[in-house]
Amino acid sequence: MTELMKDILQQPQALSRSMAHSWGPGRDTLKNAAELINTTQHLYITGIGSSWHAGMALLSLFRSVGRTVDLVEASEFECSSQIAKNSTMIVLSRSGKSIEIVHLLALASEAGARIIAITNTAESPLAHAAEITLNPEAPFDHFVSITMYSALALVGGLLAATALEICSDTLVRSLDESLMATRSMLEHWAQQVRTSSWFKSEAPAYFLARGGSLASCHEARLLWEEAAKAPATAMTTGGFRHGPQEIITDGLCFGLWIDGNRKRDQDLAVAADIRKLGGKVMLIGQNLSEDCGDLVFVLPTIPGPWQFLIDIFPVQLAAEHLSHIRGVDCDSFRICSYIVEDEYGLIRESSPRG
Repeated sequence: MTELMKDILQQPQALSRSMAHSWGPGRDTLKNAAELINTTQHLYITGIGSSWHAGMALLSLFRSVGRTVDLVEASEFECSSQIAKNSTMIVLSRSGKSIEIVHLLALASEAGARIIAITNTAESPLAHAAEITLNPEAPFDHFVSITMYSALALVGGLLAATALEICSDTLVRSLDESLMATRSMLEHWAQQVRTSSWFKSEAPAYFLARGGSLASCHEARLLWEEAAKAPATAMTTGGFRHGPQEIITDGLCFGLWIDGNRKRDQDLAVAADIRKLGGKVMLIGQNLSEDCGDLVFVLPTIPGPWQFLIDIFPVQLAAEHLSHIRGVDCDSFRICSYIVEDEYGLIRESSPRG
């Protein structure tokens, strides 16, 4: 069994423990962070890599009730984003010491921005600079971000829900039940993956989603690249209909997330048309018919805005399986560092500092 598969299989229990900590011993810290959010004029969500994808899930929760928030990738603050006065920044980072995060901390300090850190590393530059730190208390993954991605999205989601006054014991209990139901589905999904004809060794993949599932959509693209070393694209389902559909050819692989409540009929129609045009469709969502795609993952019941918490699981299994088909090692990086702490080039020899 690969280390990646081990990380996937232990993920539901790890997230359940993380939620128990955040809504138990960590609840006062969560509420303090929520109060800070609600007393600030401008709110930013930021991170890089999988942490930035987790930020997309937070953004969807804030937007669902009309709260204006800016989601900015950490590296872009130095290039094109001016930090507004009276700002609070929710900074997501599993290590808290990626080079872009370290640079961002200096910019935030200059702007007088207050920082809420969501990080698994208490002794990190991010945690030291933050006014409030939320620690997911989740295990680090072997290499590819699995539980750490989901834990950042979970804790960030609980923070957003607390700030919006929609977090409750009932919600937390419901999410925990969904995680445990997901745990029981993993072997079935893994069997679906092993026997599916959806996978093509050399075919690029297009991932399409809306709302909170955009977090999973973009994370899937990264999983394809990191674990399977395969090309992939992520975009909104709506945006795909405005030109990109011209790329559909026989055998091209598509993954679509179907929301629990919104645009279901429209997106199922997109999936059906892709199949008519020769594409191979993987669908992920609740209450789906097994015959509406070439590979269909039916999710357990979960509150609609929170589907992002579990709809990444099947694609994690799919990426691990694709690595075997392609004959690549999903447990190591060929080029990327586990934590990127240098801003020059792609390989260490590119740095002028050696």
